[in-house]
Amino acid sequence: MSSPKAQPEEKVSELDGRPPESTDFANYFCTYAYIYHQKDMLEDHKRTGAYYQAVLSNKRQFQGKVVLDVGTGSGILAIFAAKAGAKKVYAVEATNMAKNARLLVEHNKLSHVVEVIQGTIESIELPEKVDIIISEWMGYFLLRESMLDSVLVARDRFLTPGGALYPSHASIFMAPIRSNLAAQRTSEFQNSMEGWAEFLHEMQNYYQVSLDVLSDGYRSEQKDYYLHTSQWTDTHPQQLLGPAAPIIKYDLHKITLEELKAPLKSEFIMHMTDGGPVDALCGFFDVLFKGSDENPTDNEIRLNTAPDPTGATHWGQQTFPLHPPIDCAPGDRLRCSVEVTRRADNQRLLHVKAAISVEGSSIYAEQSKTPREFRWNIE
Repeated sequence: MSSPKAQPEEKVSELDGRPPESTDFANYFCTYAYIYHQKDMLEDHKRTGAYYQAVLSNKRQFQGKVVLDVGTGSGILAIFAAKAGAKKVYAVEATNMAKNARLLVEHNKLSHVVEVIQGTIESIELPEKVDIIISEWMGYFLLRESMLDSVLVARDRFLTPGGALYPSHASIFMAPIRSNLAAQRTSEFQNSMEGWAEFLHEMQNYYQVSLDVLSDGYRSEQKDYYLHTSQWTDTHPQQLLGPAAPIIKYDLHKITLEELKAPLKSEFIMHMTDGGPVDALCGFFDVLFKGSDENPTDNEIRLNTAPDPTGATHWGQQTFPLHPPIDCAPGDRLRCSVEVTRRADNQRLLHVKAAISVEGSSIYAEQSKTPREFRWNIE
């Protein structure tokens, strides 16, 4: 669901005449009410094509079935399901994009199959259970935006026993990379602090007011922004210093909402095929369309957001810069412990902590027995 492009000034849309549940709620949903944002996602052909193949190459699974599209947006997934032979599709959308989805369904002469419902999945009611739930819920690093919460709520409220989720499985990966991002962000941080020193001097000279007391707070703010915030990147495979390691795998039919909301904790090893320094970690995800155990797909489809020489999906990758970089040699191993939590100030954003040590026979492993700790925000 994420897009790297800048958004217009946020405006709070009315959702069925109801006031927004919170500022977080309003800020999240208002972006998806814009057609241009839907266009950004639709023209990501790796994304849209994967969903198209997952549905249209598995027509047998959709034929005569009742389908729920959670967060339908433009309505494209609901239209795919109808074209695959679903007898009924409930397309649920919280924002005013629901009006455009309804127009699109009507224009494609599918109103007899697709019913667009404006509202949140937590608040709407359906007249029947559904056989399939389809949703494009993924955010940066898979979990940003927390829309998977709503998919699990829909699963628990509306999915028949043995029904299928599309996608059905998801995984998050991390890989060591070479990148100039860490050096670039360090330089930007230093420039920001030099600008602050000039600002203090000007305020003292022009107005005889000392703002020195704010320096610690300003430095902390800038350090968080420049050194402790991950970045959207289009990483090339040649930047990889070793293969990616999975940090978590989800079976969406089995994970509970409580498990999903708990901190994600993972320990894994990244094997170095090239020497360092490791300037950053690259995080990405994939999702798999397998259906359910009772109703498996005929054709499994994978949507992968790994570094690709042909270019990134609109999710790109999240790059986590390491300050300073980690030195290592070919054959070394990076032992990594990661914890991903939801931000206290905004539950749709994430905070990541990592402890990394070098193992192996190189001199770097001897020097790095004590794990180094890092932290980042995913904005």
